[in-house]
Amino acid sequence: MPGVNLSRDEARERAELLSVDGYEVMLDLTSAVDEAEPAEGPRTFRSVTTLRFRAAVPGASSFADLIAPSVNSVTLNGRVLDPAEVFDGARIALDDLASDNVLVVDANCAYSRTGEGMHRFVDPEDGEVYLYTQYEPADARRVYANFEQPDLKAPYRFEVTAPEGWQVWSNGVEESREGRTRRFAETAPISTYITCVIAGPYHYVTDTYTRGDLTIPLGAMCRQGLAKHFDADDVFRVTKQGFDLFHEIFDYPYPFGKYDQAFVPEYNLGAMENPGMVTFREEYIFRGKVTQASYERRANTILHEMAHMWFGDLVTMKWWDDLWLKESFADFMGSFGLVEATRFDQAWVTFANNRKAWAYRADQLPSTHPITADIRDLEDAKLNFDGITYAKGAAVLKQLVAYVGREAFLQGAQRYFKAHAYGNTTLADLLSVLGEVSGRDMAAWSRAWLQTAGVNVLTPAVTYDADGRVAELAVLQEGEPLRPHRVAVGLYRLEADGALVRYARAEVDVAGARTVVAELAGRERPDLVLVNDDDLTYCKVRFDERSLTTLRGHLGDLTDPLARALCWSALWNLTRDAVIPARDFLSLVLAHAGRESDVGVLQMLHAQALSAVTHYAAPARREQSGRDLAAGALHELRLAEPGSEHQLTWARFFAESASSEGDFQLLLGLLEGSARIDGLEVDQELRWAFLLPLAAHGVVDESVIEAELARDDTASGKRHQVRCLAARPSAAVKDQAWAMVVESDALSNALVEATIDGMCRPSRRDLLAPFTTRYFEVIERIWAERSIQIAMHVVKGLYPSLQDTAATVEATDAWLAEHADAAPALRRLVLESRDDLARALRAQSRDA
Repeated sequence: MPGVNLSRDEARERAELLSVDGYEVMLDLTSAVDEAEPAEGPRTFRSVTTLRFRAAVPGASSFADLIAPSVNSVTLNGRVLDPAEVFDGARIALDDLASDNVLVVDANCAYSRTGEGMHRFVDPEDGEVYLYTQYEPADARRVYANFEQPDLKAPYRFEVTAPEGWQVWSNGVEESREGRTRRFAETAPISTYITCVIAGPYHYVTDTYTRGDLTIPLGAMCRQGLAKHFDADDVFRVTKQGFDLFHEIFDYPYPFGKYDQAFVPEYNLGAMENPGMVTFREEYIFRGKVTQASYERRANTILHEMAHMWFGDLVTMKWWDDLWLKESFADFMGSFGLVEATRFDQAWVTFANNRKAWAYRADQLPSTHPITADIRDLEDAKLNFDGITYAKGAAVLKQLVAYVGREAFLQGAQRYFKAHAYGNTTLADLLSVLGEVSGRDMAAWSRAWLQTAGVNVLTPAVTYDADGRVAELAVLQEGEPLRPHRVAVGLYRLEADGALVRYARAEVDVAGARTVVAELAGRERPDLVLVNDDDLTYCKVRFDERSLTTLRGHLGDLTDPLARALCWSALWNLTRDAVIPARDFLSLVLAHAGRESDVGVLQMLHAQALSAVTHYAAPARREQSGRDLAAGALHELRLAEPGSEHQLTWARFFAESASSEGDFQLLLGLLEGSARIDGLEVDQELRWAFLLPLAAHGVVDESVIEAELARDDTASGKRHQVRCLAARPSAAVKDQAWAMVVESDALSNALVEATIDGMCRPSRRDLLAPFTTRYFEVIERIWAERSIQIAMHVVKGLYPSLQDTAATVEATDAWLAEHADAAPALRRLVLESRDDLARALRAQSRDA
């Protein structure tokens, strides 16, 4: 559709012409509960927008954004415009503007099943309907007419008419109610993409945060079906701890009144920072036993979104090039806040091992980009919510704190909020305040870290004197460009009791290709040299041969959790880079993962081990590697403390790696109750985890899966059932799954994701082979016809990565050559998948 993909140049031109004074948005959502589906077209709701704005050049032309099936009327400054002439499905043409303008648009907007715009969910458990909005980067135009770009901020008033018995929330507090219509208080000036409406028979819990004279009403909500699992007390506990910390370090009071947090179904993201009305994926409400790592992830997300109230909502990037101005900061503040204010005081371990793995992968793809990116249009923006913008940016900020000092960094943030409150900024605005408070050359730092792409590799080079002491220890830097790194270098030795402990540490500013760490000269010979100890910078780490030998035998003896996490991270990068064979990494996991105390690191190791078997192991040894992994998992499961979170983690890993008849019989026995592992409670979520491999290997049929759904006839159960059905090893099943995702748009976003995940299990690659040609035939059509969210699911999820041969790479290259004019965002996704496959083939060759 023309006009859907707003460009940066168009946005800049419109911002130079227009200033927005305010919106009044009236939504009638009573159609949400109509039992009959429309005879044709989508289900719609009425949306009436009154938009007041000024034009710098009277007589000029511009446009408003709206994606809607139909428009009833358009009035500009009292002139009635013909919708057929001015509305093209995505834009409303506005000609002959006055200095002061009033635009009124009465439209029929569509409910969404893709998680974009006004998402409508029908709970299969009780038939109740739930609505929520999700807009980033540009889907507010699916709900009301607007100027959809972040730098045209304005205050908003929402008025919502809802079905009888429903509750409704928006960014502002409810000011009045008349019958089924609620009116909400005017917001502070905010961007379109963070406005929000939640409506439905939600379960709602309240609390209050107070600090001095400041009082913030708190709310938390979820579907009625999840109410019995909802631990709102813990959500509020972390919320209050976050407010305490951020008020102290930001020195700027929370500016948006109330603070509601909604856990909503079929959510595409982790969460979204709508001021006063944060939305989260409802999977953060745990239906069964989970580990502390899951609670830590939820707490991190709560603090991440709260940090956005300042970084992103109060001060907003001018355009999506500077998305990092909010996401990198929020990602950093999530971990920082956990360590400073909550019970999760080891969050930097999780960050080093888990979060940065995302960044390292993204930064080595052909689509890598500087943290400050070149975002030409909205499709570019959608794909830039990636590991570079979030995790690399956060890692670079952690390095910046080490570079300028914590106090200077926080003082810079405080000045930034006060100088730019309710406004929009660019990179230059932030660098200006950081330079003022730190006295450092922020322009040079920015050029090195924010405006260039790629990851450096740091390797220790050690020579010894005749007495075996360190003669010289240097840090070698590779990768372009060479960057300034503030790093710590740790020396570790094996003690008599077998522990591997640090006995010396030095911090140094690495600059250029070779930097000598003079402070460590003369120290006794180390068994392990760890560059980037304490994880101060963003880099890949290599080891000298003696250190690698030590890790092979003693990684589990390393006493410091962060040092262990950094070593595991470095070893995984060595595996992905085909420096060490996959079998070495798997041997390390089997030898040492059982002694990993941090359950989040353990879960990451399990995921990496499965990925190594699936993608990086030589095909000839893949089956045996899988059997070894399952046997090791079962061994650790039986050794784990009964009832512990480690036991639960090993149980899930055993199910994921199960591959033999004996494995399947044990899983069946655990499901049926004829087998037992002391302390392991097989709750509903674990039942589905056991059932999926049984379905994928053809051990259970459709009747068993349907019986499990009858036992768990909920929205979560439906997703699990769809995944298990698509996992069955049958050509007809795979054809049906393909048809449901590619040839039909009947499935919601959550069920599309579950179907693809089930279809593409690695146990029967042969059944997926026929879809390689079909994939390349359909993806351009999918990109043109589907919403970008669904198209991304299909293009990424159905790429034939399990057909890991040179022929698949050649087929990909042929498509890219023949479709040079395809949408850049589509080409980027295909290029990234091709790169992952080529990396897998290199790793397989190394393993062979």
